[in-house]
Amino acid sequence: MAARTRISGVSSLAVAFLAGNSASAETNTGLANIGTGVAIALPIAAAGISYWKDDWQGIGQLAFTTGATVGTALLLEKFVKEERPDLSDNRSFPSDTAALAFAPASYLWYRYGWEYGVPAYAAATFSGYTRVASENHHWWDVAASAGIAWGYTFLFVRHWQRAYNLESAVQVTPRSALVSLSYRW
Repeated sequence: MAARTRISGVSSLAVAFLAGNSASAETNTGLANIGTGVAIALPIAAAGISYWKDDWQGIGQLAFTTGATVGTALLLEKFVKEERPDLSDNRSFPSDTAALAFAPASYLWYRYGWEYGVPAYAAATFSGYTRVASENHHWWDVAASAGIAWGYTFLFVRHWQRAYNLESAVQVTPRSALVSLSYRW
């Protein structure tokens, strides 16, 4: 009986999706909320990675790039009058939520390499997808936000290197001490 209830629940959700009634709208709102949460988490995660790497200059570059990207998106939304797919208002272009997601993704890729960038871009792409799937934005609104983020990243973010490529470490035990100094070519 429980399996039959689950199947009928899934089928009613599919009917609601195809018919476009309130169950579909609730699902789209939930998806949009998840995408917004991912967009908010990305700059926090990027700052955490920079903090973990003791990269204070990078945190500054992240803050500046993210602020410039989101600020540009908000400014453009005020002046470019494009209606949203759900017809709620005319502030569709570009997506400020996608801008918030793609700025740290671009930062992580450019600053630390593809190992950090690929997962961040996957999360940012998911966030952008939710904006389109929930009919808050067109796909080109999300693409424009990604382009703005890439542009500011290209202008303001530098590749990360340890200062002077010099690392030091000290290890102390009750009977000995070890001091090491290494240079990375």
